[in-house]
Amino acid sequence: MQVLVVMAHPRPDSLTGQIAKAVIEGLQAAGHETELADLYAEGFDPLILPADEPDQTTDNKIYSEAVQSEIKRLERNQGVILVFPIWWWSFPAMLKGWIDRVWNKDVAYGSRTLKHKRALAIGLSASDGPTYAKRGYDTAIETQIVTGIFNYCGIADGRFAYLHHSTAGGERPAEMIQEAYEMGRTFSEGL
Repeated sequence: MQVLVVMAHPRPDSLTGQIAKAVIEGLQAAGHETELADLYAEGFDPLILPADEPDQTTDNKIYSEAVQSEIKRLERNQGVILVFPIWWWSFPAMLKGWIDRVWNKDVAYGSRTLKHKRALAIGLSASDGPTYAKRGYDTAIETQIVTGIFNYCGIADGRFAYLHHSTAGGERPAEMIQEAYEMGRTFSEGL
């Protein structure tokens, strides 16, 4: 399977970057081909301007060249994995802008939907699971991404994975990197 890994962090050497690298290594160990979209390093512009605004009056809008290039990259993959830090109980604006512009009307919803076999969102959290559960953040974030984006856009097998305690230090970063490797290695199990 060809899998697109989309990373949203301003520093490629961050823990988020290391997690993306580990996911890719796990995917490749399982025999998958991978493609990395490092949104910050590539200078992706997350602002949606009129050229990429959804048009409810037509099913055949031609989006900007930059977005058409991203659409092609998305569509040539059968799986997609989003890797990002959780900021303000959601993903970074960079990733939200990428989804707004690329997972657009008649590309990901409307007259056409995505054909990906599986999607996974990996969110790095500085907090812990009980804190997220206490306030309902865990289900709110997962519902937003899995139901509101993956499922809505035609990906029936969408999943969310938390990597909590991302700022804990000690052995935790190494544990998270190993967990991410396993997520990549087992990504297509059950398909």
